[in-house]
Amino acid sequence: MACRMPCRSWTRTDPVPLMSVPSDPSAPDFSAADEPPSKTKLKQASHDLQSLGEAAAALPDDRLRALAISESLLDAILTFKKTRSHEGRRRQMQYVGKLMRRDEDAQAIREAVTELQLGRAKDSLALHEAERWRAELIASDDALTRWAAQQPGSDTQQLRSLVRAARKDAALEPERRSGRAYRELFQFIKQHTPAND
Repeated sequence: MACRMPCRSWTRTDPVPLMSVPSDPSAPDFSAADEPPSKTKLKQASHDLQSLGEAAAALPDDRLRALAISESLLDAILTFKKTRSHEGRRRQMQYVGKLMRRDEDAQAIREAVTELQLGRAKDSLALHEAERWRAELIASDDALTRWAAQQPGSDTQQLRSLVRAARKDAALEPERRSGRAYRELFQFIKQHTPAND
């Protein structure tokens, strides 16, 4: 027969003193800067390197081979480019990220990717500039005068002819902006804009 004793919960009312550890003057002082990075920061750094690896995979093969990176990293990126399955690409990119933890490899790739992105941005700006000129030239004769002042080396006679033909195409079919003269005018402008000089 079990004895039923009343359950008493007791609580301590007086605070428990904390043990104080005497400081050792020879012990190293660990500040916040000396602490190892958190798991979250390590994971974010790993994801950043994988994203950089994906951007590197967009580089042409000859540009990749010209980079000052290790042979193993180059092989890993080229293998990633050849891999077709989703899971295989994911695992290969994790491997690329692991190999890129060396600063010199990541820095070389970062510079190449930035250079590629700047080149694309400049190309995009040049195309927008050519489109803007084409629209202005078709809309107004004053634009032709401004063009001649800004581009003195261009053949203004040919430009006038292209503008007339593009205007004729636009008058026939206002909603359609893809006639032959329209495209030829764009090519002429693109060849003579300062971004391509």
